Amino acid sequence: MKRGELYLVKKPSGGDPKRQRVFVVVSRQVLIESSFSTVMCAPIYTRHDGLSTQVRIGVEEGLKHESSIHCDELISLPKMMLTHFVGSLSPERIQELNRALRLALAVD
Repeated sequence: MKRGELYLVKKPSGGDPKRQRVFVVVSRQVLIESSFSTVMCAPIYTRHDGLSTQVRIGVEEGLKHESSIHCDELISLPKMMLTHFVGSLSPERIQELNRALRLALAVD
């Protein structure tokens, strides 16, 4: 598992009404490789609201539809739930993700 990878998660927690949703792993790599049981993820929705905390992605990343990563809705998920690999973000998209996360978390 690596930062920037997308996984389809069945029955995501946090009151998500969907039976399954794709998430992107946003935790730092050292945490992902540690014995810690969870990682931080951002959900992916087909809707894009034009916010600076959202990153557009699509077929190039392994999705069926144009979608966006919503960095304002981070969630901690157990690593064991991240088993259905969908795709990966390109280095350019990871740069966009980093910018959106900094804005969402008000980090300079």
